[in-house]
Amino acid sequence: QVQLVESGGGLVQAGGSATLSCTASGIIFSANTMGWYRLAPEKAREMVASLTKGGRANYLNAVKGRFTISRDNENNTLYLEMNNLRPEDTATYYCNRVEKREPWGQGTQVTVST
Repeated sequence: QVQLVESGGGLVQAGGSATLSCTASGIIFSANTMGWYRLAPEKAREMVASLTKGGRANYLNAVKGRFTISRDNENNTLYLEMNNLRPEDTATYYCNRVEKREPWGQGTQVTVST
């Protein structure tokens, strides 16, 4: 059974930083392209960043230069370092496989205040 557990969110002031973590179980983590997604109220879920097993990262234009995705294959953990946060980054953040999505975890809420 696949489990994706996100953590690290919270209330952050605009311009601040936060680092999200996602621990995966039930999949061969190192063999998968993994991604961070976010869901904001009244908006569709969007992919924020992805990272291939080979280490190639891709980012949503809106977060380029501010967010960094990384992974620790030994500990089956995906990270998202977020800097210079903006109010429009407010959302619930989720991780998942990119090619074959699993059931979503509970996500972690990031709220950026002005």
